[in-house]
Amino acid sequence: MELTEQRGIGDVVVYGYLRATSVTRARHASLLNALGDYCRRHELRLAGTFTERNNTCPAAFIGLLDVLALPGAYGVVIPAPAHLGARPVAAERRKRLLELGTKLLIVRGGRRAPVSRMEAETDSRDLPATGIGS
Repeated sequence: MELTEQRGIGDVVVYGYLRATSVTRARHASLLNALGDYCRRHELRLAGTFTERNNTCPAAFIGLLDVLALPGAYGVVIPAPAHLGARPVAAERRKRLLELGTKLLIVRGGRRAPVSRMEAETDSRDLPATGIGS
């Protein structure tokens, strides 16, 4: 039996997403550190982070969707569910991520996104967080 650590497994590429419309520079740096620490602990390669600074212009989320559509992109990591936005916005964003087949990883305090279209359509309640949605 071969151990996973002995196999040549490629990078698991993720992108960070932050909604930081009213945070200080120190808080923003702390959030970036949290994403980086999470990725190191879980052996993920954080290829970039998109930060939304304006509630009315979702340019960072649109950019995130663009890179998630590239080959080799595994998922997106967020500090907490609130970073996807208010409930209606977050629901739409989860749907968009699901359509791309993207994994949603939440660092702390939350619930994970549905992992299949069937789960999203048949189960309206969120499931407990598991770290990596698989």
